[in-house]
Amino acid sequence: MSRNITLKKYKFVIAIALAVFAGYFFSDIGREEKGKASAQTATQINSEKNIFVGIAKREKLKVVNIYTTSTPKQSQVPHGGGGPGDPNWEFFERFFGGQMPSVPRRSLGSGFIIDKEGYILTNNHVVEKADDISVKMFDGKEYKAKVIGTDPETDIGLIKIEPKEDLPVVEFGDSDGLEAGEWVLAIGNPFGLTHTVTVGVVSALNRDIGAGKYDNYIQTDASINPGNSGGPLYNIDGKVVGINGAILPGGGGGNIGIGFAIPINMAKLILNDLKSAKGVSRGWLGVVIQKLTPELKAALKLKVEHGALVGDVTKNGPAEKAGLQRGDLITKFGDSEIADYHMLPRVVASHKPGAKVDVTVIRNGKEQKFKVKLGDLKAAFEAKGREAPQEEEQSSNLGLLVRTLTPDMQRRYGLKTDAGVLVAEVQPSGAASKAGIQPGDIIEEVNRKPVKTAEEFNSVVSRIEKDEPILLVVRRGESSNFVIVYPNQ
Repeated sequence: MSRNITLKKYKFVIAIALAVFAGYFFSDIGREEKGKASAQTATQINSEKNIFVGIAKREKLKVVNIYTTSTPKQSQVPHGGGGPGDPNWEFFERFFGGQMPSVPRRSLGSGFIIDKEGYILTNNHVVEKADDISVKMFDGKEYKAKVIGTDPETDIGLIKIEPKEDLPVVEFGDSDGLEAGEWVLAIGNPFGLTHTVTVGVVSALNRDIGAGKYDNYIQTDASINPGNSGGPLYNIDGKVVGINGAILPGGGGGNIGIGFAIPINMAKLILNDLKSAKGVSRGWLGVVIQKLTPELKAALKLKVEHGALVGDVTKNGPAEKAGLQRGDLITKFGDSEIADYHMLPRVVASHKPGAKVDVTVIRNGKEQKFKVKLGDLKAAFEAKGREAPQEEEQSSNLGLLVRTLTPDMQRRYGLKTDAGVLVAEVQPSGAASKAGIQPGDIIEEVNRKPVKTAEEFNSVVSRIEKDEPILLVVRRGESSNFVIVYPNQ
């Protein structure tokens, strides 16, 4: 009996010992696994932290600082503007021949090397009007540069140096693939602080900042300051996705977290044109477009929310030849859906002259498609505009005076159209004035009905209900637009 009890005690002790050993054993394995996991996490964090370090080390060699000097034209009036009667006149007459001494203007910017031959992309505004351009590399070497080509419409400039050795070059990314929230890195020469690196995210895309008709800026909070202009904006893969070009400055002129970069894909489209020195060649559609407002949408009985409204079609232009008309709503151009009227000029300009493009429009509530052969934008606008004529006769209840166009008036004022009536006078407090109509405008249509005489115009207007908005087609200069007038105003 006692022997059985003793055996049971031994078995109990052995079981406890085995349990303790197993606990220590598996605990060590757990600690080891946790240690491995911690090491992996640390390595991952370290790797992520060093992404920007790696990009900066590699790409600094490809970014250049640009220094320009320009000499403004001499002023014929001495400082103070008083001419010979000014007390300073004798001084300027004796030493400068009555002219203001021209003080050279110096400015700075950034750029980046795009091939081993020494081509460098930057902003147009960095190098335009420059008499002397110097480029400084990361290693301190300096070169004289010359302008190869510029495009003020997109603010892109191309300059060239003559290197004695192979240069490191950037790799282009795809700016069309960018998304808000992506990490980006900028390198440049802000305030002369060479090769400064800043990091942020893409804040927004497709920004129109009023700089030009092709505005399509990338907005970023990566710090961009004066001197960063022309420098590269990189994505997380170390590829250039933008050219830093503008800021929304604070009170002191510095960065407040809102900077803008030109998409690199825009530069890719015109790069060969810039190198050729023939000027940038863009496609031309030959329409005047305007925003689709809720009022115009209702007046034209449109059901769609997007697109560019055609206010006018250039005579004998590509659009007219293809069959497009005033009042069409362009919803698609080629493969691009037209979200709003700001987008259409950019999309058209991305095609070369002679390209044949499918254009989708909404006309009278139905979708129609046209094949357009684009013209050349540069050649299309060589002709100069004309001054608006002014005459007086006939009246309407819209607060304006109109006059019938005659052959004599056409010859006298150089008018190329006999359609419509001439606006002779606009009452300052009238409905027409509030709608933006000015003397010299030509009213071609009233509620989509063409009018050719003052009597016809007044007759059509008089039959419209007093509180009903009136849709006019108004020509000013070389183009026309839809205008809505509210008689009750």
